Amino acid sequence: MNQSQGQRSPEPVTGPLPRSAVPQTGVLSAQPAPHGVERWRLQIVHRTKFSYAGPVRSSYNEARMTPENTTRQTTLRSRVEVEPAATMQAYRDYWGSTVTAFDLHGPHRELAVVATSVVEAGPEPEQAEVVGWDALSDPDVLDRFGEMLAPTRLTAMDAPVVRAAREAVGDVDPREAGLRICRFVHDHMQYLSGSTDVRTNAMQAWTRGQGVCQDMAHVSVGLLRALGIPARYVSGYLHPRPAAGIGEPVKGESHAWVEWWDGAWTGYDPTNVVEIGTRHVTLGRGRDYKDVPPLKGIFSGPRSEGHSVVVEVTRLA
Repeated sequence: MNQSQGQRSPEPVTGPLPRSAVPQTGVLSAQPAPHGVERWRLQIVHRTKFSYAGPVRSSYNEARMTPENTTRQTTLRSRVEVEPAATMQAYRDYWGSTVTAFDLHGPHRELAVVATSVVEAGPEPEQAEVVGWDALSDPDVLDRFGEMLAPTRLTAMDAPVVRAAREAVGDVDPREAGLRICRFVHDHMQYLSGSTDVRTNAMQAWTRGQGVCQDMAHVSVGLLRALGIPARYVSGYLHPRPAAGIGEPVKGESHAWVEWWDGAWTGYDPTNVVEIGTRHVTLGRGRDYKDVPPLKGIFSGPRSEGHSVVVEVTRLA
């Protein structure tokens, strides 16, 4: 998945991170998994590196790379490090994501950011009872989830596609409708790395018939909302190789999936057509990608010469 920084802004970067970085750490006590619910303990190392044509005078940045704590996921340790060293502060944004903010005011030709987390993840321990379509049209529900029902520039879908999605859904309850929408998107779009970027909207990706995980999430969110189901975009990580051994580092990447409300929030990964479980680590949620980019910022100075991103995922237990 892509990340962004802009002129008068830094671009997200990845690559080997210098050791002289300043950490922000948090340690939480592990929560025991509910009886019978499998969990994996995963370590995620997310490295970003930006290079500039000359000394950058100042840089202002936000990292959303700290995994959350929920009923299905416990963050045991999380740390964000920056080189050159910077003072950092953490806060929760409007959408509930943990943001690590930092700025630099000394000349620098490179910016490196590394986030390291250890997380226990699994499926939701319980599923709530599914509500009917009449409940989704209740004025209180419409008001409560208004932001997750309205289309955005990145998620809006054209009427002919919405009609086709309605036909694919048929006469089923909202939970099954959510699953059918995700499968509908997966069946009509090919995953192709590098085929789009963070500015690509849902209809552009749909028309091309290809995209990356964020595109499939945007299309799914857009169609769910068009059908009257509250839906949100989820940013996180995925362990890509279920058969990898414990302790074996695996090349990964930022990932995206969807959640819809059908009495409770139900998560699903339309890129891989799987339920959210032991291999998924959640960072944050929002209306679309723009609410939860892993790293964004602005800088003042010479142009950016590019950035690199490396994500490594290791199952520890």
